[in-house]
Amino acid sequence: MRFLKSDSRLIGVLLVLAITQLIAWGTIGLPAVVGRDLAADLGMSLPAVFAGSSVLYVTMGLCAPWLAKAFARHGARKVMMVGTVVSAPGYVVLFFAREPMLYFAGWIFLGMGGSATLSTGAYIMLNEVAGRGAKNAIGGLMLVTGLSSSIFWPTTSFLSDLFGWRGTCLVFAVMLLGINLPLYAFVAPRRKIVTDEHAEAVKAVRPPAIPRSTFGLVASVITMNAFVNFGIGAILIELLRAEGLAPAQALAFGSMLGVIQVSARGLDFLGGGRWDGITTGLVAGTALPIAMVLLMLSEGATWAVATFILLYGAGSGAMGVARATIPLVFYDQAEFAKAMSMIALPLNLASAISPPLLAGLLTQFGSRGALGLTLVISCATVLILILLGRRRPRLAAAAAT
Repeated sequence: MRFLKSDSRLIGVLLVLAITQLIAWGTIGLPAVVGRDLAADLGMSLPAVFAGSSVLYVTMGLCAPWLAKAFARHGARKVMMVGTVVSAPGYVVLFFAREPMLYFAGWIFLGMGGSATLSTGAYIMLNEVAGRGAKNAIGGLMLVTGLSSSIFWPTTSFLSDLFGWRGTCLVFAVMLLGINLPLYAFVAPRRKIVTDEHAEAVKAVRPPAIPRSTFGLVASVITMNAFVNFGIGAILIELLRAEGLAPAQALAFGSMLGVIQVSARGLDFLGGGRWDGITTGLVAGTALPIAMVLLMLSEGATWAVATFILLYGAGSGAMGVARATIPLVFYDQAEFAKAMSMIALPLNLASAISPPLLAGLLTQFGSRGALGLTLVISCATVLILILLGRRRPRLAAAAAT
């Protein structure tokens, strides 16, 4: 736990972000719990209701590049405060929705606010406090946020039973303004200049410029892995059923995935700063194509499905940490904020596109269609990670050894 000892402020910011990210991610999972109620009340099909999440991700992606300068100029704290104020009306709009247009308008508000508050802003805030040492702090935060559905799905169900889905939306708006906003305003740290191990201010000598081609590789590897992880996660139950598993078996295996993903993140977290995001990505990324080939060749054997869940869960869980921390290898402070904001555009678009695309391949060509595409993308991801490993800046390369 060296990273906690190095800066006591990191403990405070992690507590703030653990609470606010749990609430922010947990509340947007509303359709997963009350989707059928939403569909019946609004006269929409269930797929149309879940399309609200796609609207969220597309909006987040489109807004993210515009926030790059705001993060660099004003710091994550102020931007996340504004994002929270923008998000809360989204739930109020959902409360008043009586038709699809207003329903999707609510998700647009949530996407605009989410581009400032969901994950990207949190990682930038941790980078402001710890610089390149933020990797393990980000891993620790992801351990908590990985539990958002486990905590908020039953919470949403309970609130819906008490107040209905519309009342639940108002409760969510109050939580954002009554909990998240004060935590950002009064508890979250203000930006400071990161210091090195000798407590000296980092010299104002600009590091060598990172080539644009390197940024392209970083953005590509993060986007491609997000496409695979978000897509497979969305269709996993149907994918396993297409492999011949009974519905109850598919659900049982699918439910194991989240636990394995969080466990893999925990192992990376316990590793401290002994390896960087590229190393994590190479190890984790290699597990994904192995898992997919095994499932494609197994013809639905129970042992193979269990091995697939173990390998894919561990690989995708650790790759979640890698997606957030690979930019730390190349960028620091303001450059990191700019890079993360720019990467958020393709990342969120891929997150929105992959579930319906893979679902379509699964429907038209069976499990081999969906697995074939994700296998190709996963192999390409590993190759790009190898290239990035060769482009490590000297400082990052020394830290990774």
